[in-house]
Amino acid sequence: MDTNTIQLLKECSSGCQMAMESVKKMREYAKDSELNHLLEAYGEKHRTLEGKIADQLKSCGKYESEPAKMAEIMAKTEMNVKMFIHPDDHQVAKIMMDGCNMGIQSVSEYVNKYPDASQESQDMAKQLIKIEEDFMQEMKGFV
Repeated sequence: MDTNTIQLLKECSSGCQMAMESVKKMREYAKDSELNHLLEAYGEKHRTLEGKIADQLKSCGKYESEPAKMAEIMAKTEMNVKMFIHPDDHQVAKIMMDGCNMGIQSVSEYVNKYPDASQESQDMAKQLIKIEEDFMQEMKGFV
C-alpha cells in the first residue's frame, strides 16, 4: 500500500475516532430519545467504517491513527465549556453539527491532498464525508 493511501486512511481513522468520542460524550447530555437514538446510530456508522479502515491499515502492517492530541484536547475543552453554559439538546445538536462541519472540511482536504491514494481509500473517505453530511442534516431538526 502506498504512502498516500496510508495517510488518507489514517486521517479517516482519526476522524472516525474523534466522532465516536464526541457522540459518546454528547449522549451523556442528550435528553430527547430521538436525539439519543440518532447519536447512537451515527456513532455506530462511524464505528463500522472505522473498523473497515482499521482492517485496511492492518493489512499493510499499519495501525489506525489516534486523533492529534492537541486537536482532541481543544475539541473536548470546547465541548465541555459549551455544555456547561447550555446543557440542553439544542446545544448537543449544535456541537455535533460543528463537529460534522470540521470533519467534512478535514477529510475533504485530505482527499484533495492525496489524489493518488487508492480508489478504495478515497471511497472510504467519501463515505465518511457522506456520513458527516447526513449526520449534520439530521441534527438540524434539534437546533
